[in-house]
Amino acid sequence: MASKSALPFLILAHLLLLSTAAVPEAVDGGECGYLIYVQTGTVKKAGTHSTIGLEVKTASGEGIWVPNLEEWGGIMGPDYNFFETGRLDIFTGRGPCLTSPICSLNLTSNGSGPYHAWYCDYVEVTASAPGHPCHKQRFSVNQWLATDHEPYSLTAVVDYCGVRPDPSVYDVVF
Repeated sequence: MASKSALPFLILAHLLLLSTAAVPEAVDGGECGYLIYVQTGTVKKAGTHSTIGLEVKTASGEGIWVPNLEEWGGIMGPDYNFFETGRLDIFTGRGPCLTSPICSLNLTSNGSGPYHAWYCDYVEVTASAPGHPCHKQRFSVNQWLATDHEPYSLTAVVDYCGVRPDPSVYDVVF
């Protein structure tokens, strides 16, 4: 659960996602609003200063690639340190609407900075736009993205495609 200090940001993020999705050109241009939550773990030294990116895809291979989450849609305010131990970070931005639910995540770190190792608990992605289904998926990552911690990789892949849908996945048309 988010801390009380994060509650205003959570409310703001939901409002921003809804206002982004309500823009008429979003439907005409085939764009959806995306809301992404990233939970950094609470294990010792879980936080990072590396650049974090992600790609989400549908079972048919459609997807969006965000090479730098902070630059794409970090909304936590000026001087905010993203991906710190125990923090829930919120990102919002636009991307192409996908025709089916998101079921795959490829999470990456560039491994740079003084704190290069990063432990991610989960990533939750919601996509919405008027007239399009609202897709939501939570990906349990529970892994280090680091070259000095197992599994010694700067990439984590979570693939739920072909797996019975998680109860947290829903499709609602506005």
